[in-house]
Amino acid sequence: MVFCYKGAVANALLGLWSKDNYTFMTFHIITIFPKIFDSYFNESILKRAVKNNLINIKIYNLRDWTTDKHKTVDDSPFGGGAGMVMKIEPLCRAVESIKHDVLRDEKNSQNTKYKIQNTKTILLSAKGKTLNQQKVKKLTKYKNLILICGRYEGVDERITKFIDEEISIGNYILTGGEIGAMTIVDSITRLLPGALGNADSAQFESHSTPGILEYPQYTRPEIFTARLFQKRKSYRVPKVLLSGDHKKIAAWRKKHGTVAQCSFG
Repeated sequence: MVFCYKGAVANALLGLWSKDNYTFMTFHIITIFPKIFDSYFNESILKRAVKNNLINIKIYNLRDWTTDKHKTVDDSPFGGGAGMVMKIEPLCRAVESIKHDVLRDEKNSQNTKYKIQNTKTILLSAKGKTLNQQKVKKLTKYKNLILICGRYEGVDERITKFIDEEISIGNYILTGGEIGAMTIVDSITRLLPGALGNADSAQFESHSTPGILEYPQYTRPEIFTARLFQKRKSYRVPKVLLSGDHKKIAAWRKKHGTVAQCSFG
């Protein structure tokens, strides 16, 4: 994929640091549907982040680590039951191979002042800890994240011996972990220096402060008139936002920030 850098280019990118002790981040995503990411990662903020070398996204096809001619990645569960379970062997081989490559790149990096922090391996799982903004901030400290996208009825439980953490993006069931992986990549990238056009965008948006949602936003026109069931009604922007008084605007925004009805464990 266009996101996968190798050789000298990868080594050069791994040496990028700024004055605030920051280097770009590499996401390693293991999936059985590698093309599912093409559209999302090729648009908007993520596309620019890749182009500007803030992040590197590597997509791996799990079937590349199978050994049979059918490239089998799942099998029926011991003890019976519905559905199929992802096999441990190809997943373990994939994780170990990626870690080996990360260590090799670190060894070959020309960056002598700073060292790449430990890689963190995450399984996207319905029984994992729920992702929130505070967790996202903690994940920005890593230079390499390996994200395993679960499928079918789940993953052979022995995978827990080869990962660091299980993460869920919510109390509902998806077909696979790919959307969860996109969520992690997107939410982390927004917090990296230079990813957003305005650094304040990440600092003052919802969940930046635990339990607080962002204040209401308005843009042109100042007065919007809608026709609803043959009746016309106008909706105006709050006058304080048009006043030019920054102190009053800040007070209004603070007052109208919403307390989130959710848990921050």
